[in-house]
Formats: sequence, C-alpha cells, structure tokens
Amino acid sequence: MKVLVSGGTGLVGRYIVEELLAAGYSVIVGGRHAPLPRAFSRPVEFAPLSLDPARDHIEAFDDAYFFVHAAFHHLPGKYRGGEGDDPETFKRLNLDGTVRLFDAAKRAGTRRCVFISSRAVYGDPPLGTMLTESMQAKPTTLYGQVKLDAERSLAHLAAPGFATASLRLTGVYGGLHPNKWDGLIDDYLAGRPLPSRAGTEVHGSDVGQAVRLMLEAESARISGENFNVSDVTVDTWDILEPVRWERDCLNRLPLAADKSALAQMDTTKIRMLGWTPGGMPLFDETIHALATGGLPHRPAQA
Repeated sequence: MKVLVSGGTGLVGRYIVEELLAAGYSVIVGGRHAPLPRAFSRPVEFAPLSLDPARDHIEAFDDAYFFVHAAFHHLPGKYRGGEGDDPETFKRLNLDGTVRLFDAAKRAGTRRCVFISSRAVYGDPPLGTMLTESMQAKPTTLYGQVKLDAERSLAHLAAPGFATASLRLTGVYGGLHPNKWDGLIDDYLAGRPLPSRAGTEVHGSDVGQAVRLMLEAESARISGENFNVSDVTVDTWDILEPVRWERDCLNRLPLAADKSALAQMDTTKIRMLGWTPGGMPLFDETIHALATGGLPHRPAQA
C-alpha cells in the first residue's frame, strides 16, 4: 500500500519515510520539490504538494491509501517562534493549508490520516508536570496553537473509512545528515560558549514506528485520538561528552543541567498499542556514531 508523506524530506519527515520503506510500504513524498537522487535508501515517488490553502491538491492523493502530514512552514531552524514577523502567513499555511489537505485526503478516499503534532500544544506547564493526552492543552505560542487547532480539525473529520490520529512529538533526534546537533557540536569544537540545557527527545526511527502503528492498528483504537511520543531526557553534557572523548577535545563541557524538574510526557497510551522506543541505549549508540562520524549520510533537500 502507498503512503503519501508531506514534508518527507524534512528533518522529521525523512525518518518517517525511511521507517515506512524499511517496513515494505511504497512511499510518495509530497512537497514543493522532488527529493534529490538517492535521498532515501530506496526509491520513492513524488507528488507536487504545497500548504497554499488556495490550491486543491486532491490529485496528489489518487494513489495514496494513507496520508502522513509532516510538512510545516517556518523560519529555518525555528518552530516555536517560527512565524518571525509574519504570523498571518504562518497561520494561513500551517493551519488553513493543513486543513485543506486533510479535507482533500478525505474526499479522495484516503483511508487514514496521521498528523505530526507537537508537545508545544501543552504550553508551559508547571515544573514536574506529567503531560497526559487527557489534560487540557494550553499552548503559549502560535506554533502550539496552530498545532492544536489542526489536531482538532482533523479529529472532526474522522469517520468510518477515514481514521485520523495526531502524534504529539517531543524533540526528534537521529542518525541522518544534516543532523539537528551539527551546529551544537561545531560550536563545542570551536570553543564557543554553550548553554546548559535539558530536554526530552525521541529518536526519528521511533517516530516512524509510531506512525506505522497509526497505519496498522485497529482503526477504532486510534481514530480521532492524540498520542504523546517521547522517550529520553538528556542535556547538552550528554550530547557533547562522547564528542569530547572521540575527538580528543580539551574544550570545557557545559555543566550538567537539572533534568528532574522537566515536565515529562506520559506515553502509556501509545505503548499500549505496542510502541517500544529505543531508550538510552539507542541514544548512546546514535550519539557515539555522531561523535565518530559514523552516521549514514542522506543528501539534504535542495
């Protein structure tokens, strides 16, 4: 069966595409530009797709049994605050354009739609809060509000024959180049000052696994639902300490951050479907490969 993945060449979307390809799915990458040759480990198809709500892209869904929406318009390197000085365009593309794609998928007869949402829908809860899908979402950024509004719009479209689900992701790391921590490592090796910061992370392959569950689980168990997707808590020291040893770098590491006060995402709901993330062993494997330059390379999108 074919899966249309919007934003499939993005920092998150490429992990989803690779996981689906490894599982035997045929993948159509939807976007403004076709992927570069050998951008993925196996061949993919391409369908022109944009977030412009003035356009109807129903033809892109002709061969798609499933739709995974990972595309998002934002300033380079920024999600929260990614609207810059143009919040109206940010909202028009990421909310109005997203809802238009959801509607096109349903009209085209696509069987399931999975939306890549964000932890940002919870806003800034008190330190130590356990974030569950049943609690009231209180976004404090336009990014979080747009994600929440899109979740609600998609859930409203759920119907027999059109199952929907939203995945609320925490920070996504992984083993593809370009890598989210390239700049951090470069700054460390250059001796530039770095903040001591802790955060919650999930490996991109585990995000892909979560997407697969949404496509393969019994529709009654996932349709109209939201699922937290988070795994490990790490800080800047955890990321850079292997780099220090492998690169024999004498630059001082940032101090370890306090992880105990972070609000954690409860992932019981998706684990009950069989989700089993890689935890710290996968983080350690990935960061050591990154430190030694042993990560697989995938060309960046032009």
